[in-house]
Amino acid sequence: MNRRDFIKQSAVLGTGLVLAPSLFAEAKKLKNFGVQLYSVRDLMPKDPKGTMKKLAELGYTQFESYGGPDFLWGMSPSECKTYLGDLGVKMISTHFDINKDLDKNIERGAEAGLKYMLCPYIGAQKTIDAWKKKADLFNEVGEKVTKAGMKFGYHNHDYSFKPLEGQIPHEVLLANTDPKKVMFELDLCWVIASGQDAIAHLNKYSNRYELVHIKDMVKEGGKVVQKDFGKGSVDYPTILKAAKKAGIKYYIVEQEEYPVSSIESMKVDAEWMKKLSI
Repeated sequence: MNRRDFIKQSAVLGTGLVLAPSLFAEAKKLKNFGVQLYSVRDLMPKDPKGTMKKLAELGYTQFESYGGPDFLWGMSPSECKTYLGDLGVKMISTHFDINKDLDKNIERGAEAGLKYMLCPYIGAQKTIDAWKKKADLFNEVGEKVTKAGMKFGYHNHDYSFKPLEGQIPHEVLLANTDPKKVMFELDLCWVIASGQDAIAHLNKYSNRYELVHIKDMVKEGGKVVQKDFGKGSVDYPTILKAAKKAGIKYYIVEQEEYPVSSIESMKVDAEWMKKLSI
């Protein structure tokens, strides 16, 4: 404990109250943060290695890939692992199609050293029973991914947080999936866009999340418009402090709309993340 914290705690103890040391912890800058490669989907197919090199130079140390033509971008698992390692980057996860080449993709993900295989989208289901069937599917896929030494998860959009038949579909997924087989990646922007309280949700289900997606936005005429970090209306410093407290391990930037270009937005976002203290 440093001198300032000692003085703080001594003053509190003088009142007869005993507080946990964590209450005196000061906000710290994130040492590592990631980027979802879909953010530069206009560049990746043309020059995947060059684009990833640019992102590494901007300060992103973790990559999350996506299905595209190939989530390893034409490289073998070992080649991809080595190339990114030389850049000082680790590919920690990928979004992929769970309905196509499942076993092959799981095998390649494991060989590449990924920690997570994530389903990015299933679309709004019409009934709660349909959502429960998706939960059953997630359990099946999750069992295979877990056996391969990785974790399987689902990345939400706003539609799973909109009430249906008196329930929140995303909570139905949480309740009907096995925590040993299925975890979740929380897209904070889409939770907020749906009108739900992201912090309250994180506090309630903190044991089910390990990654968050971060993108800033505003609502214009009821429509979500994505912005560079610091230009939107989302109070990320507060929300991400709650995410840290909830045990989130990975903070991944994702942006799909840009005022100038995708790589310029990634530069702005990286600079914002470097200054962030949580």
